[in-house]
Amino acid sequence: MAGSNSIEVWMTWAFSPAISAIIVTLLISLLSPVIIHYFLYRKANSKEPPTFLLVGPSGAGKTSLLTLLANGTPSPTHTSQSPTTALCQLPSSAKAREDRYRSEHDTTSLSRPKFLLSDTPGHGKLRHHATTAISGPKAPKGVIFVVDSAAVSSTAGLAETAEFLHDILLLLQKRHTQAKTSKGTEIPVLVAANKQDVFTSLPVNLVQSRLEGEIDKVRQSRSKGLLDSGVANEDDVINGDEESNWLGEYGSKEFSFTQMGEHGVDVKVLGGNVVGNDEKAGQVGEWWDWIGDNL
Repeated sequence: MAGSNSIEVWMTWAFSPAISAIIVTLLISLLSPVIIHYFLYRKANSKEPPTFLLVGPSGAGKTSLLTLLANGTPSPTHTSQSPTTALCQLPSSAKAREDRYRSEHDTTSLSRPKFLLSDTPGHGKLRHHATTAISGPKAPKGVIFVVDSAAVSSTAGLAETAEFLHDILLLLQKRHTQAKTSKGTEIPVLVAANKQDVFTSLPVNLVQSRLEGEIDKVRQSRSKGLLDSGVANEDDVINGDEESNWLGEYGSKEFSFTQMGEHGVDVKVLGGNVVGNDEKAGQVGEWWDWIGDNL
């Protein structure tokens, strides 16, 4: 009864015309939004920035791209032996997803979200860092596969690049198809055709077509190898084991990156060059735009 009486007395005072009650009510009305905003903002800031994964063969320019996106200028690099992560921020020249449909007359500042960029070694014996990051419990926000546009003009360079890209795409495909829910399993991939300024480099459309053709050879040889070795048999085919290891549309005669869309992997091939004249920053505007679209 005492508690009930106390509440009744307090309510009577709160709704009374007394100056003290009016002042307290105004303070509560003014401070409540500020306090709520403070806690929500602090909670949002406490979240770790999303991570984009840098993968690709050695010498493609991954580490140079990391230093360029993080510091604004490419730095002299050496072959990476372990993963390196840097905090980056979207420049004002690129739009984040939330600003995509803003009016041209909107004068408010664009959002410039921050993100982590993780560079993984490209050497064959150290690629487990990349595969572990992709197949681990925490999915990256996106994957940037850096390609040397000049190296893929040679048979050896094309074969190495295509085989590595095939394995990365297959991991992403399996992550999506084997997940219990599609939430968080759709991971976009940027194939960054680097060194477009080099005289011997292939144009972007040719880089894409050559990679698609070589990846098709990889998946055909992998499938044939399983059957010839006896690892895959009729039971495997029936149970879907062979299908699960087939990249893209199962049984298709030709591979294309568009097939990956059915497996939650949107692949874009865009050109650029990390290092420009006199070791200055090159042209990476399309890559920044892709990152912004996926932030």
